[in-house]
Amino acid sequence: MSFLVRQISLTADGREIVRAAMIAKPQLSLGRAAESDIHLPDLALEPDHARIEQVGERAIRVRATGTLGFELEGRTVLRAEIEPAQGAELRFGGHRITVSRDDDGEAEGATILSIRRVDAVSEASEEKEETKVFSLRGLLPGKRLTAWALALAILVGFLAVPIWSYAGRPADDTRNIYTVVGDKSWSSGPLSQAHHALEGRCETCHQKAFVSVRDSACQTCHKDAHDHAPAARIAMARAEEGLGGKLLAGVASAFGKPPEGACVDCHREHEGAGPMQPTPQAFCADCHGTLKDRLKDTKLGDAADFGTSHPQFSALVQTRPGKHPRFARASLDSRPMDDGGLKFPHDIHLSATGGVAKMARTMKAQYGFGDALACKDCHRPTADGVRFLPVDMERDCQMCHSLAFETIGGTVRTLRHGQPDQAIADLRAYFRSTGPAQPPALGGMARRRPGDYAQGRIYHAYFGAAAARPSRADDAVRAVFSKGGACYDCHTITPPGANGNAGWQVLPVHQPMRYMMNGWFDHAAHRTEKCESCHAAPKSHDARQLLLPGIDSCRTCHGGEKAKADVPSGCAMCHSYHVGDGAPWAPANRSIGKDAADRPRKFDSPSG
Repeated sequence: MSFLVRQISLTADGREIVRAAMIAKPQLSLGRAAESDIHLPDLALEPDHARIEQVGERAIRVRATGTLGFELEGRTVLRAEIEPAQGAELRFGGHRITVSRDDDGEAEGATILSIRRVDAVSEASEEKEETKVFSLRGLLPGKRLTAWALALAILVGFLAVPIWSYAGRPADDTRNIYTVVGDKSWSSGPLSQAHHALEGRCETCHQKAFVSVRDSACQTCHKDAHDHAPAARIAMARAEEGLGGKLLAGVASAFGKPPEGACVDCHREHEGAGPMQPTPQAFCADCHGTLKDRLKDTKLGDAADFGTSHPQFSALVQTRPGKHPRFARASLDSRPMDDGGLKFPHDIHLSATGGVAKMARTMKAQYGFGDALACKDCHRPTADGVRFLPVDMERDCQMCHSLAFETIGGTVRTLRHGQPDQAIADLRAYFRSTGPAQPPALGGMARRRPGDYAQGRIYHAYFGAAAARPSRADDAVRAVFSKGGACYDCHTITPPGANGNAGWQVLPVHQPMRYMMNGWFDHAAHRTEKCESCHAAPKSHDARQLLLPGIDSCRTCHGGEKAKADVPSGCAMCHSYHVGDGAPWAPANRSIGKDAADRPRKFDSPSG
């Protein structure tokens, strides 16, 4: 006892597609439900509409399970017995089932049920298509008419009415050009935090109706926004537009959009109430990606994406110290040296086993040191955490490197740091008051010198090994500024007569708070990292070594704007477009006197 169910459908050109399935069951369920043996997706049928079952060896019985019934030879019935050998035609909603028997084929003895979808065109006169019966199509306008009506309503409500309201204002109404009906429907979103105070005062920026915001409106408040570069060079740097770009630019100009390079190209508003969206990377890459192709004299390398197309960092270093220093900008690939006038071995001070570490442990309770010195013990961040203050002798060094030379009534006198002439005068005055045979003495304030110098000698040895008991002021002065002396061990000393000097000279110390003059770096944003992750200070033996990380170090976390990196980074994260005249990285101010300028405002997309 089995049934051969044949689902027959037609292609667009009239070809039949037959899907046959042998079902070896004595009874089949038929209906709209998906779990039916014969599933007919027809709204005219019930989910469980009928049963088709074998009766004896030669007949089948078809019975409705509900009250809707089915058609047999044009009559609606609820039950019928059919001999497949003689054949019959059943109608269930929009489907016709032909019953026959296979006596000679592969399914010999099986009852064949051939199912076709009723042709709606040929039988439209006999019965309406069931989709029309259960549809509201006949009660509503057509799709095309509805679409045109809605489009016209939008134009009238959101364009014609506001324009009519604006044009019909009284001629003397100059208080607000946007006191029009329906103007809020034109806003694409709220203003950013930077311009939140202007919410509802559209005329502040949109000074002319139906005209894009002009640069003059922005400059009403942002008077200090400087040009990125001279206008002529910006024009030369831009890639020339093709025919399509020129066509789009012409259309934009016809509708009041300002020419390329306007403020609104970069600073996009009405995109959310949070911070203003950063400038897209493409805005910068349009020029800088192939800059050398158009500006042959530029010293800037091509940069299009931080992760894949960006030159190595360059740092501004001091190549010659002194009263007339010399600076140069050098790529980190060349391992440049920064001669700041100091002698300082980082490796000795950061060692966990040397004499410095032992001294740190003895002073742990007083100064909060650990078992060895760490970067934070000498390098103090600025109030905003962005950069670090220059190391200060009195604040950061004097607890170990004391310049004390006399105790008077419990008060310790020290040589005045940073004032060589005054230190010499203090020593000469000391010898005049104590006599020629009295050496400088530290009394109870004596310390052992740290590191390799802690060989049982107290601090008054700082006045020179050859003059542990100087008899003359000249000997003490010479000892202080000579090898093994207090000044010589940390500073570059010029003796009298050298370079025309009348006396002992100490070269000025240069401690820049920033080296990357074209880029912005925020230490506060990297506080979760260890200093040694980026700066190889524990292995540095020379103060002139530039301990800055290269671009490969940054790329371990940072990728381009759309890169699958821990921190996708566009150009605006590190670079500023508006380089002001007073900024420390501006070309005219790259000198020792301007290097410690304040951090730029966040509004300017700080970069450095």
